Amino acid sequence: MSMYGRDPWGGPLEINTADSATDDDRSRNLNDLDRAALSRPLDETQQSWLLGPTEQKKKKKYVDLGCIIVSSKIFWWTVIVVAGAGVLAGLIAILVKFVPHHHDHKPTPDNYTAALTTALKFFNAQRSGKLPKHNNISWRGNSCTKDGDPSGQFKDLAGGYYDAGDAIKFNFPQSYAMTMLSWSVIEYSAKYQASGELNHVKEIIKWGTDYLLKTFNHTADTINILVSQVGSGDTSGGMSTPNDHYCWTRPEDIDYERPVATCSSCSDLAAEMAAALASASIVFKDNKAYSQKLVHGARTLFKFSRDQRGRYSASSTEASQFYNSTSYWDEFLWAGTWLYYATGNNTYLQLATTNGIARHAGAFWGGPDYGVFSWDNKLIGAQVLLSRLRLFLSPGYPYEEILRTFHNQTSIVMCSYLPYFTSFNRTKGGLIQLNHGRPQPLQYVVNSAFLAAVYSDYLDAADTPGWYCGPNFYSTKILREFAKTQIDYILGKNPRKMSYVVGFGNHYPRHVHHRGASIPKNKVKYSCKGGWKWRDTKKPNPNKLVGAMVAGPDRHDGFHDVRTNYNYTEPTLAGNAGLVAALVALSGEGDSNIDKNTIFSAVPPMFPTPPPPPAPWKP
Repeated sequence: MSMYGRDPWGGPLEINTADSATDDDRSRNLNDLDRAALSRPLDETQQSWLLGPTEQKKKKKYVDLGCIIVSSKIFWWTVIVVAGAGVLAGLIAILVKFVPHHHDHKPTPDNYTAALTTALKFFNAQRSGKLPKHNNISWRGNSCTKDGDPSGQFKDLAGGYYDAGDAIKFNFPQSYAMTMLSWSVIEYSAKYQASGELNHVKEIIKWGTDYLLKTFNHTADTINILVSQVGSGDTSGGMSTPNDHYCWTRPEDIDYERPVATCSSCSDLAAEMAAALASASIVFKDNKAYSQKLVHGARTLFKFSRDQRGRYSASSTEASQFYNSTSYWDEFLWAGTWLYYATGNNTYLQLATTNGIARHAGAFWGGPDYGVFSWDNKLIGAQVLLSRLRLFLSPGYPYEEILRTFHNQTSIVMCSYLPYFTSFNRTKGGLIQLNHGRPQPLQYVVNSAFLAAVYSDYLDAADTPGWYCGPNFYSTKILREFAKTQIDYILGKNPRKMSYVVGFGNHYPRHVHHRGASIPKNKVKYSCKGGWKWRDTKKPNPNKLVGAMVAGPDRHDGFHDVRTNYNYTEPTLAGNAGLVAALVALSGEGDSNIDKNTIFSAVPPMFPTPPPPPAPWKP
């Protein structure tokens, strides 16, 4: 019902001054008429009925304004009031001009926005190579600028990111981290913009993709080799050769030779790199030349991953020790989906919706780790991305059947995150145990928080109030609530009142397992063993690794802030990328809007466009 001010009969509730003036006028004319019409004299009472006291009083004066006639008294009062108001307004204007101003500051950012700004700084601290002038981490400098194989194909491998508390560059988790950051920018660029971090996060992604382009022949259409890792952490051969695990050294002081590992049968790694470049090409679509370079590289990598099958960690003891990949089928789905969004080419969608690939990736069966999204398993990430396609574009036959299956699987995984279900235990403090009580839980928690938040935003954007878990219907608010409770736990709402993000809140880890942060920048170059005293000291780190999310508490909510115990205190690129994605999805309270269209900008129309209307008829 309309709430406008009208009377019950439809007329506006306002007094018409012109009408009241003419009524006044009419009554004067009536007086004249009556006086002329009356033939006999009236007594005093009758006179008062007809004429009121006008006979006994001075006659009113009127001013004719052309369109309206008003009493001269009212006219002069109006003139005085208007003039007075003008003088008052002038005085106020003068006062406003000369009184000192207090500029309104931006409203205080909500917790998630503040934490987002903090978490992004971690990537600046992990940069390798020649740093940009505005890197803003005072204790970091240029490092490992000679990375590469001087006698081989990959002479220049400077740049990229160190993975964790050491100086190794692992392409597998690094690519995954870049894909996650790109996904979050594609969905939430307006939120990044509002927080003032859009340029920063794009710069972080570009630092990663520029490096990835160096790790294979990105101008070729076909390749047969790529770089999987720079640096070494394998100490099984003894301690005689210095390497990135044995040595506790600032990256700036590394002077030993760093080996370059390559692979020629590494489908999972190549497909993950393809996903990183394809998703980033959407982030940089306004920079046409760079975007096309990324797309070309992604196509080349994906072709290589499909042609030369194999797990990258099968042939590398280092990779299997640190980042072992269990299968490459989930990467085929993930990269195929991203390449479809980046190119609009249906062959990628056909591949990503192939029953056999989905089955090999574990799409149709449960298992203890079903629905756990990580640098190793992208299945649920791909299913969420393809559910997005079904929700907004609904491509129909021949994709509908498998897209519906993926959509249902996504719903089941979202149900498994909720506290009403027993797929995953929770600590007494409420942290979901996606890795079933094993160490380093937070990287899995932040990924699930991001998926829950982004999926709830998809449903909201598709005007769908919730989803079914069996016979029960749950609203999107419940999904968002799950994401919030988990991120709140990480930011300090836990039994230890500990923030697991360095530099956020007052109580956070001070002994982070990180070489650069634990060794003072004091112009002393410590040898491999010489740095051990900084590793083993009980003193807090001299350099604050702002934004780093540590590995996290144990299954009893316990945490030991001990530098040598990496299961508690080591941060990683992949973990922080998931944290950033979850924080931006939850930031800006009440603004749960995703960018519905950007991800589809390369996708051609699903259905033929209707013909244009005929030209207007001319006689």
